[in-house]
Amino acid sequence: MTRFENISVKGFRRLQHLELEMRNLNVMIGANGAGKTSFLDVLSTLAASANGKLNDTLRLKGGLNEILTRGKTRELEISVSMQVPEKPPLKYSLTLSPKNLSYEIDKETLTQQSNPNEPEPFKYIESNGLDIKYFSQEERRLLRPNWNHNYFETSLSQVPKMYREPESLRRSLAACTYYGALDVSEKSPIRLPQAMRPALLPGASGEDLVSCLYNLRETDRDRFEMVEDIMRTAFPDFERLNFPPVAAGTISMTWTDKNFSQPIYVHELSEGTLRFLWLVTLLQSQGLTTITLLDEPEISLHPELFRYLVYLMREASKHTQLIVATHSDRLIRCLEPYEVLVCDLEEGEAIMTWADTFNLDKWLEDYSLDQIWAMNVIGGRS
Repeated sequence: MTRFENISVKGFRRLQHLELEMRNLNVMIGANGAGKTSFLDVLSTLAASANGKLNDTLRLKGGLNEILTRGKTRELEISVSMQVPEKPPLKYSLTLSPKNLSYEIDKETLTQQSNPNEPEPFKYIESNGLDIKYFSQEERRLLRPNWNHNYFETSLSQVPKMYREPESLRRSLAACTYYGALDVSEKSPIRLPQAMRPALLPGASGEDLVSCLYNLRETDRDRFEMVEDIMRTAFPDFERLNFPPVAAGTISMTWTDKNFSQPIYVHELSEGTLRFLWLVTLLQSQGLTTITLLDEPEISLHPELFRYLVYLMREASKHTQLIVATHSDRLIRCLEPYEVLVCDLEEGEAIMTWADTFNLDKWLEDYSLDQIWAMNVIGGRS
């Protein structure tokens, strides 16, 4: 699995100076304003930049000045390193600074320390302001682009597709997907009939949940039955899912319950049931991207469902780098210290520390991890 090893963020809201080791499963806990959402937002911004949408994204946020650490920095720096099979990691760095009412890309590099005996790493991209250089596969040296380069978008997003290493990193970053609080209101997309099409993911708004489950049943029966088995374990009265046609090319979904002779339609399911089914479908999907961001998955769920949710997150983290933000102590109870990232504030600056770096062995003999968090042994409370 492609995995990001480390990330460095300087100047993004409360993330004034963050250096963090990234793991397969990263569950962030902490008070409001402690940097959890900002961390998810950094990765979403990086994904947008890899998709050639940096300008649009910053404009939607009100401009670069709106996301810089207020009064403490005049530039934003983001660096990540990515594992490469049988090779040293790729290292990507991006620095932005305000310019008039807009911004400029001050510096952007993509390097790889391919030869440990060489003092300088190999450079795929080296950009300083308007001086843009890519490594040419044909010329075997750094050259300026021979195409119309957009200076408001990253060089990474414009790298020729045949350049294997840069394109691998670009695709991994660009594929980062965000899932926030799911809308399950009466007219929400998740409750409406959906097209009969080969959806691999249930959609950030659940707009493809029915399509995804139907496709899973038709193409991967074992995985579909696993989804149903998890639902039966969590909801003992549940029997099976069906997909009745509604109109040409459109289907709905029904839930068969032991207590009722008639099936329950998707628009009749409770908020918690529907959200949990969406989470199960998402985390069981083979279409998960390189990085998956999940914000407060515990919303509307009964605490007894958290142990199933943690099992699903661990399984998903074998295929995607999963980054989760939560406020739930009951969810933390089901996790191990090496999976929990404690988010705190020190003089207004967000600090993130892995729970297994605290000396917790003695504490864990008498208390659960959520109790240790509640007692403020590891911080992340205010």
